[in-house]
Amino acid sequence: MIYFDNAATTWPKPPEVMEAMRRCLEEVGANPGRSGHKMSLAAGKIVDEARKSIAALFNIKDSDRVIFTLNATDALNMAIKGSLNAGDHVITSSMEHNSVTRPLYGLRERIEVTKVQCAEDGTLDPGDIKKAIRANTRVIVLTHASNVTGTVMPVKEVGELARSAGIIFILDAAQTAGLLDIDVEKMNVDLLAAPGHKGLMGPPGTGILYVGERAKVRPWREGGTGSKSIVAGQPDILPEKYESGTLNSVGIAGLGAGVNFVRRIGTSKILEHELALAKRFIEGARRIPGIKIFGPLDGNHRAPVISFQLQGKDTGAVGGALDHWYNIACRAGLHCAPDAHRTLGTLETKLVRFSFSYFNKLEEVEFALQCLRDVKGRDLSQFSGSGCNC
Repeated sequence: MIYFDNAATTWPKPPEVMEAMRRCLEEVGANPGRSGHKMSLAAGKIVDEARKSIAALFNIKDSDRVIFTLNATDALNMAIKGSLNAGDHVITSSMEHNSVTRPLYGLRERIEVTKVQCAEDGTLDPGDIKKAIRANTRVIVLTHASNVTGTVMPVKEVGELARSAGIIFILDAAQTAGLLDIDVEKMNVDLLAAPGHKGLMGPPGTGILYVGERAKVRPWREGGTGSKSIVAGQPDILPEKYESGTLNSVGIAGLGAGVNFVRRIGTSKILEHELALAKRFIEGARRIPGIKIFGPLDGNHRAPVISFQLQGKDTGAVGGALDHWYNIACRAGLHCAPDAHRTLGTLETKLVRFSFSYFNKLEEVEFALQCLRDVKGRDLSQFSGSGCNC
């Protein structure tokens, strides 16, 4: 299997991730923070060490501000719905994932939303964000890099705008955590949402939300926290304020191992490798008649996520053919980002997406290019309507 669907979930995982999870199940297995016996304390230590590793990766000064979530979508719901009140105004972009657009849509009767239009390659002018600021603007929420085109957004500039205007800045780092250098202090990020199962190399069902000092977020869920049990309401201390119920300690053990892998290799080295693969694919694909690549062609302004069309071929059929004929896993469809496809003009036709990881090889890219040359001349009718295409 050649796996080019890392924008959805990174695979394979580093061996130490699986080993950390196995050890947690076999040797610890208890509920962290709920008892004083040795196994519970050991489970609590695993969670605490993972929290500290994540804080170190993102330059978070207080590791208790790292909140464990189900995934980035869960974290974004916590950040968005917990920060907004009736009458507030939110600024976002036309390249956002449904993890941003749907929570905002759900609040549409209570808040106002401005979607700043991005260019046809997905790029965003920070000046347009500045023009959209109003007296009641409470939040700016922005993807760090598009999950469709890989376009990297001007996060530092937007963070400075938000901070100077007293606005909360929420950053969706679903495609960049563990890949691009993220410094919450330098970028003026108030709330950072990231999945554990993508660039951080952890298992599915894990994610994080960084809650900065300026962010006043209402708890997303309430219940047992293992501390201050006599208090009727949710404790106001971190991280317990946002972590009710039993944590996924096995998943967190794997996430901590994944983050330590990323820190050991270094995000710059990981990015260099993945962008080299993306560059080679773009170079080769541009020589194949009928292939159109969307997003920036300059590797300095993109993450290693590339979407394309093959002229005259159904998008879902291309994805199905690559899977069944060549054992290449990719994603064809709208990628849960219809606003991005509206921006690109591909809402009806959809796109095929290749997304690379540190574990992919140049030979795999070369093979995929040859397969696309082959697919271009073949009848794909048997695959029409196949695949996710959503």
